[in-house]
Amino acid sequence: MASRRQRRIAELIHEEISKLLQFETRDPRIGFVTVTGVEVSSDLKVATVYVSLLADAGSQAEEKEVMAGLDRAQVYLRYELGQKVNLRYNPELRFEIDRTQAYALKIETLLSEIEIPPPAEDETSETDDGDDGLSL
Repeated sequence: MASRRQRRIAELIHEEISKLLQFETRDPRIGFVTVTGVEVSSDLKVATVYVSLLADAGSQAEEKEVMAGLDRAQVYLRYELGQKVNLRYNPELRFEIDRTQAYALKIETLLSEIEIPPPAEDETSETDDGDDGLSL
C-alpha cells in the first residue's frame, strides 16, 4: 500500500507530466497521449507513468511509435519535472501503456453478446400453502 507521501508525489508528477506532454512537447508521435496514472516506488526514485492512447489509435505499430516518442522525450520530461517539482531525488520516469480502457470495452462487448433467457415461472411458488417443510 502506498504511503500518503507517495500518493501526493504521484499526484504532483501526474499533473506536471500531463501539462508537459500537452503544452511543451513538440514530438508528433506523442500528440494524442493522456496520462491516466502514476505510481511512485517506496524510495521515490522511480515513477511509473501510465498513458492511454486515443481510442482509435490502438494498433501495435502506433503503440510502439508512441512509446518510442515517450522514451525519446524522457530525458527532457525528467529535467523539466526536476525544475518544477522540488524533490530530493528527481525520479526516473518509466512509461507504460494503460490497457484498462480497452479491457473494459472488451468485457462490455462480451457481456452485451450474452443472451439471458427470461426467468422461468416456478409452479411451486404459486401453490405455496405456508408449509415450508420445517416441523418441530
